[in-house]
Amino acid sequence: MNLIRTIAGIIVLLMFAGTSYGQTSAELKKQRERITQEINLLNQSLKATSNSKTLTLRQVNALNTQITLRERKISTISSETRLIDRQIQENTQEIKKLEDQLEKLKKDYASMIRFAFRNKNGYNKMMFIFASKDFNQAFKRVKYLQQFSESRKNQAQEIEKTQKTIQNKIAELAANRKEKVDLLNEQQEERNTLNAQKADKSKVVNSFASQEKEYKAEITKKQQEASRLERAIQAAIRKEIEEEQRRAAEAARVLAELEAAKEAARAKAAGEPAKPVAVAKPAASTSASSVLSATPEAARLSNEFMGNRGSLPWPVAQGTITQGFGQHTYGAGVKMENNGLNIRTNNGAAVRAVFDGEVRSVVQMMGAGYAVIIRHGKYFSVYSNLKSVSVTRGQKVTSKQTIGTAATDPDEGTTEVHFEIWEGSAPINPTPWLARF
Repeated sequence: MNLIRTIAGIIVLLMFAGTSYGQTSAELKKQRERITQEINLLNQSLKATSNSKTLTLRQVNALNTQITLRERKISTISSETRLIDRQIQENTQEIKKLEDQLEKLKKDYASMIRFAFRNKNGYNKMMFIFASKDFNQAFKRVKYLQQFSESRKNQAQEIEKTQKTIQNKIAELAANRKEKVDLLNEQQEERNTLNAQKADKSKVVNSFASQEKEYKAEITKKQQEASRLERAIQAAIRKEIEEEQRRAAEAARVLAELEAAKEAARAKAAGEPAKPVAVAKPAASTSASSVLSATPEAARLSNEFMGNRGSLPWPVAQGTITQGFGQHTYGAGVKMENNGLNIRTNNGAAVRAVFDGEVRSVVQMMGAGYAVIIRHGKYFSVYSNLKSVSVTRGQKVTSKQTIGTAATDPDEGTTEVHFEIWEGSAPINPTPWLARF
């Protein structure tokens, strides 16, 4: 029976090991599929702009992003193959253990069969029982014969079960090997495509010399748009700070009036002159963040927003980042600063709020659609390059609520949303705040 329990324990362990691997493998597979979707999205937009003789910044960003995504996909496939190699090794070892256990079970079963054959006639069994010294011993011998028969049946069932487990493991091993071959083929295809795209990128880099003037003009235009957006954001935040300061001053004045009324009532009852009550001034705040999170409601919303760092939904349901936060260099001396993320998405895609909050500004940008600014306590999320807007100033919004639709460039046919996060009066990198697909 100890042997039977050992076999059962091995089977249970194999089941749990398979589950753990399945979860890890599923995550990697989902990541690979997500990267493939992003690559396909960029392919569609690049095909739509491939006839243009002059490369634009968006096309250059798309090419760079494609190369990065393919490198990530190749790395993901490498991780998947390493997991498969490990499972192949584990399954091979487990099959060997099960075969050894099966051999032991068969030997034990053969011994039972030989014993049963030697005592197969009823006469020998009856003599074995009647040879007992007393009734108790005879009863025990009857039970022993019954248990022996039951044990033989159980042993046969365990042999059959172990054989099936071995067959299943062998089939799983074959599937693992086939999956590995398929992944390696896909990885090689990705490497070939990557090499071709790197060659295309080299041509693009060489074209910067001849098109540097055009790129600088386009970057100047983009920087002007970014400056207009930044001024609009700063103005909205200043307005919020001023309103918070006015509310604090008003609250202090009301409190002072109440204190003065109390003092007047006390003095009248005591027949004394009332003492002057000083109006308490709101504490001077050294930062915009402290002013914006001064009230309990704002502090709570700020903490909730901060608590969701790394798990905020994306501002679009499907998209890929074509330009990240920070400074970017194109060619020799052609630089551009980005306060947020440029996210390529599908035509007509819905743009949604990343967290609960209140719309504090809806701005129509000159030549760049609309921008929406939503406040989350001391944090602000900004959504620009919107074709249309479905919210108004002062409106409460919830996480993933649609606030507008993404605008499509009429010349290129590409659709990009610009997204920013501000803490107080300073922009911060949104990438660590968004959930990973």
